[in-house]
Amino acid sequence: MSAPSDRRPIVVGVEDDPTGRAALAWAADEAARRHVPLRPVRAEGVPTRGDRGLKVPPSWEEWNTELHGTGKQLLTEVADFVTARHPEVVVDMMLAEGDPVWVLSEESTRATCVVLGSRHLSRTEAAFGSQSVALPLISRAHCPVVVVPDAEHTVQEPGFYVVGVDGSEHSAVAVDLAFEEAALRGAQLRALYVWQPGPLRIFDEYEAQQECRRLLSETVAGRQDRYPDVELRLELVVGHPVEALADASAQALGLVVGTRGRGGFAGMLLGSVSQGVLRYARCPVTVVPSERT
Repeated sequence: MSAPSDRRPIVVGVEDDPTGRAALAWAADEAARRHVPLRPVRAEGVPTRGDRGLKVPPSWEEWNTELHGTGKQLLTEVADFVTARHPEVVVDMMLAEGDPVWVLSEESTRATCVVLGSRHLSRTEAAFGSQSVALPLISRAHCPVVVVPDAEHTVQEPGFYVVGVDGSEHSAVAVDLAFEEAALRGAQLRALYVWQPGPLRIFDEYEAQQECRRLLSETVAGRQDRYPDVELRLELVVGHPVEALADASAQALGLVVGTRGRGGFAGMLLGSVSQGVLRYARCPVTVVPSERT
């Protein structure tokens, strides 16, 4: 993300459901931890006939008035929640008209990170339909995107972060952020290389696994010098990347992955691995773009 002294805000997408406070709480805690402002953003698109059933769609003026009325009320409730949790955090609310993906991607150019609740993945059981915000935002964001699950999960003590590593430049950027997050929380860091054997085992698996261990070591090399208080564990896991990372997330403080990778993480941005990790991880998932602004 950014250094703790950086004043770029934590941006959090505000949902309709007033009980969906997991993402907001995570974002408020992160803003307090990093000593940066928090920017709750409420964005709505233009209404369609489907928004009102058989009713005639409202005029632009009617919709705009309703947007500002309900939106301001929702943001006021959000500000009260944050102030009660962290009185020291500066809250800079934003009410926007437009597609949430576009609005949040614009905000990402000057943000430390953008935080979303897991409802932004999809409102239906069908995976990642047209109402999804997280996946299209991840493909456009200029900063890390954090997806926070609604359900609470048990965190192991001492706390730890998990980062997926495959030796690529993208995963190296994810490792940088994972060290940063672990250091801010006084947590351990588990760096996982997930090796998935091919369908034809015609090569020496031991040699292949040794190569994976080499890439894992090289990717994290030198970073412990910057974060000497972070206890690092290097782990080679054999299996499917989604299953391995989801299992590792069960009692973690957070999971960090890059947007694209190679080997077991190929197609990380829009492929089955990214969708699977975002759907099945049981802790907040941070997806890091290859170039952090």
